[in-house]
Amino acid sequence: MSRSASSRANRRGEPPPSPEPLPAPALDSHTHLDIAVGGEDRLPDDAEVDAEIAAAEAVGVPRLVQVGVDVPSSRWSAELAARHPNVLAAVAVHPNEAGAGGADDDALAEIDRLAALPRVRAVGETGLDRYRTGPEGWAAQEASFRAHIRIAKEHGIALVIHDRDAHEEILRVVDDEGAPEHVVMHCFSGDAVFAKACAERGYVLSFAGTLTFANAGYLREAAALTPVDQLLVETDSPFLTPVPFRGRPNASRLVPHTVRALAEVTGSDLAQLCDTLTATAERVFGSWGTR
Repeated sequence: MSRSASSRANRRGEPPPSPEPLPAPALDSHTHLDIAVGGEDRLPDDAEVDAEIAAAEAVGVPRLVQVGVDVPSSRWSAELAARHPNVLAAVAVHPNEAGAGGADDDALAEIDRLAALPRVRAVGETGLDRYRTGPEGWAAQEASFRAHIRIAKEHGIALVIHDRDAHEEILRVVDDEGAPEHVVMHCFSGDAVFAKACAERGYVLSFAGTLTFANAGYLREAAALTPVDQLLVETDSPFLTPVPFRGRPNASRLVPHTVRALAEVTGSDLAQLCDTLTATAERVFGSWGTR
């Protein structure tokens, strides 16, 4: 999906109010501030982005991972992380962009260059998408995914995987290439069986607002059986807004809804869960203060 199409599809209605602050700091492990704060045809200015980051910090979310989906957004993500202490960056060509020919040699070389920057701590989101990309783009997606895995390993940083309708293929490719030390399954969408397969490989499962959806019992079951130190939370903002604001624009300041849902699903004390999520994020991405 193009940046403009994504913006049109996910900027409906008024932004929801901020929730009650968390009792201890947590994080948003996957956000797209360029889309969430900007618009269809413009990037946000620094003041707008800083206000959004401050709103997240005000509810106990002082750590964000800003994620690129193509070369321009990956550059923007790296630049934001370089100037803002609350933000780390992930860089990649999204699998749907790759399936459309966007992961050529020049693009991959630029992702490789960006991955070496000190505040870029992950390669992603990369992976496979069998929903939006048809069979004609699958070979290009897989080639791009393999290249991104190699870049993550070369630079010793995490791999953030986009997996849509491709669970077994994801495992096949990562097993074949060999996983980096840290792998994050972005917006985990599998069932308990797939969660177990990922957890056994040491992957971290990141849950978005979909965890709160009424029809997502399978996700709650998956989260409940995953070791708590292999869990993260995210917004994927402006997408996947949690209940009770599903369908309205998402933002990093709304991640407390998902944290509270995860605490209920796992039977965790809320403050202890926040501490565990933070520790896991720093294990995966490194410190937000220094590398």
